[in-house]
Amino acid sequence: MSDSSLENMPFDSPLQPIKLASQDTIQFRCHKDIACFNECCKRIDILLTPYDILRLTKSLGLSYNEFLSQYTVPYEIDADGMPGVKIRTADDNLACPFLREEGCSVYEDRPTVCRYYALGLMAMRKQDSPTDEQAYFLIKEEHCLGHNEPHTLTVDQFRQDQGVDQYDVINHEWRQIILKKRSGGAAIGKPSPRSFQFFFMVSYNLDSFRGFIQSEGFSEVYDLTTAEIEELKADDLLLLNFGFKLLKQVLFGEMTIPVKGDAMQKRAHKRREEIKADPDDPNKDYEGPELI
Repeated sequence: MSDSSLENMPFDSPLQPIKLASQDTIQFRCHKDIACFNECCKRIDILLTPYDILRLTKSLGLSYNEFLSQYTVPYEIDADGMPGVKIRTADDNLACPFLREEGCSVYEDRPTVCRYYALGLMAMRKQDSPTDEQAYFLIKEEHCLGHNEPHTLTVDQFRQDQGVDQYDVINHEWRQIILKKRSGGAAIGKPSPRSFQFFFMVSYNLDSFRGFIQSEGFSEVYDLTTAEIEELKADDLLLLNFGFKLLKQVLFGEMTIPVKGDAMQKRAHKRREEIKADPDDPNKDYEGPELI
């Protein structure tokens, strides 16, 4: 989002068109005794990050497949169809499925969007820039009375109080992938359906990704030791961070994970054989660095 897009927001937008830096002061406090308690959870549109899903699956005692099928719906992050997931609501009820009369039933593991409210995070990367920029803005909705509370703090203090600073650290590489894909434009091109499937698996289904790193196809390409594989299998956060690096390698050719010497040639030969067998393969025209 550009600065001008903030300035030109419609007058009735809940987003306040003022960029905030980390040391800027805001006035806001939410607590269970406030008259609007739970109102913000009754009409939701909660987009989930990979770390959100990791935390929620552990909190609920579900597998990744179970969580995705029970609590999420897909959406497209961009015009190319990059896949995202968000919290599912009932057709006739837009309330969060984790909302209870006493508040959030997964509060200790609530998603990033919930931790940020009533702040928003804006991440930007200029075309061809190697770095991204972050800014914050206020969200003021009619139902929210937290802005009237006599409590001031800096943006950084608010983020620390809500524990979202740690979420941002973990999700940073994932956001970089999305920003680089957007800012790269024609230089990167539209990833193939196979790449988008891989992005979905790494980002949102660590059980499937855990199976992938144990597969014959993975071991034919990537040069990891048995001990390294076992360590990744046992630690979801370690596996997620590894997945972000692998996504950068697959999508952008950023080679940080060792590849076996003849893997590129073998993979290219295999792809040629696949295309011969299926000339209608939707991945056949993709020219990117993909190695999956």
